[in-house]
Amino acid sequence: MIGLNGVGLSLRLDAVSAVMFLLVSFIGWVVVRYTATYLDGEARQGAFTGWLCMTLASVLLLVLSGNLVQLVLAWVATSLFLHRLLLFYPDRVAAQRAAAKKRITARLGDAALIVAAVLLALAYGTADIAQILSSARAGNGGGLAITAAGFLAAAALLKSAQFPLHGWLTEVMETPTPVSALLHAGVINAGGFLLIRFADVMLLAPGVLAVMVMIGGFTALFGGLVMLTQPAVKTSLAWSTVAQMGFMILECGLGLFPLALLHIVAHSLYKAHSFLASGGAVDLIAANRRPGPVAIPKASAVGRAFLLALAIYGIVGFAFGFQDKSPQTVALGAILIFGVAYMLAQGLADAAPRALTRRTIVYAVATSVSYFALQVLAVWLTSGALPAAPAPGPLQWALIVLAVISFGLVAVVQAMFPLWAYHPAAAGLRVHLSNGFYANAVFDRLLRGWRLRSAS
Repeated sequence: MIGLNGVGLSLRLDAVSAVMFLLVSFIGWVVVRYTATYLDGEARQGAFTGWLCMTLASVLLLVLSGNLVQLVLAWVATSLFLHRLLLFYPDRVAAQRAAAKKRITARLGDAALIVAAVLLALAYGTADIAQILSSARAGNGGGLAITAAGFLAAAALLKSAQFPLHGWLTEVMETPTPVSALLHAGVINAGGFLLIRFADVMLLAPGVLAVMVMIGGFTALFGGLVMLTQPAVKTSLAWSTVAQMGFMILECGLGLFPLALLHIVAHSLYKAHSFLASGGAVDLIAANRRPGPVAIPKASAVGRAFLLALAIYGIVGFAFGFQDKSPQTVALGAILIFGVAYMLAQGLADAAPRALTRRTIVYAVATSVSYFALQVLAVWLTSGALPAAPAPGPLQWALIVLAVISFGLVAVVQAMFPLWAYHPAAAGLRVHLSNGFYANAVFDRLLRGWRLRSAS
């Protein structure tokens, strides 16, 4: 601690901060090296690299924060430096629009976090995060802590591009590609980190967690469906990030904080790579003529795929000890296996070659084994640093069942969508989906009206 009265520069090193520090450092190192080649010859390459490094430094201070003041300052600094990166091409109208939306959501998120920090300091009489978490785990804090949990959730939702304020993330393609990759180095997922860091405080407010489940679950479903309709690779990846951030919030709402941390690591690594490799992927596809889908699964194949996926999940789950898992963990695995069933449906289609069928079955088994193995690893790694998932009450049970049913139905619709793709109703739905049901257009209109009033 360098400071006075618990305020200053202090570092908290535990499983959570160590994992996030390594993740941000590794992705940041890759992005900085990539930038050196990607922007070679740009007039403002030096300025871009400088703002990039300042953003990374702010994120590192954020994930290592040992007190509330440092946490808030690093949180705000991350947004301010990112804003400069979003406007690297200041003459692009789309970039200006995305930056304006991000500025609004960022300032709202900053305000929510400041209020939460003040409430936590009042509730526990200290700004030291370790003391706050220790007291919260003992059940202390009262109404002030519960209210603080609500503001922490609001800050996380605003930071993580949740519906309906997700539009800036889908328009960030106007910035250089390294920015899109940088977002996954603790920037877009800083909201998830905030919830994980204050997991003990969040568990004091079951009502707040329930709201997070509903918002995060809806955003995940919404983003996943819109993603399938996007023709551009980077835009599709951006919508995928919206969906993944929603799923991260859902995990936190269910109290599965170790799994949420695992999700942040896995998603950050593969999505940062996807953005950096997107240009090469486009070139590769353009250089090869593709015959189209191997096979379109019919309803019977989709049904067999879901039954097989659930059977594999059940067998693997019992091998790992289903009876020792929390209901939230089992439900999350079921949602994951629905995605596996979507993949299996392609392999079980009547026209699918046997090699594809065998490959998808192997992938299904590997996915199920990986889920439970990594879940055990995440819980072991964060034991003592993060609380276990609480026993669900009636409201939590209702939300768990609703989430499983919702994701299951969407997976079925996705698997069978090729059968309906050329139906007039499906074509119309596709248009609405590709525009995100115009939620972003509403944000644009509100922003334009606000600018006009400000100018007058």
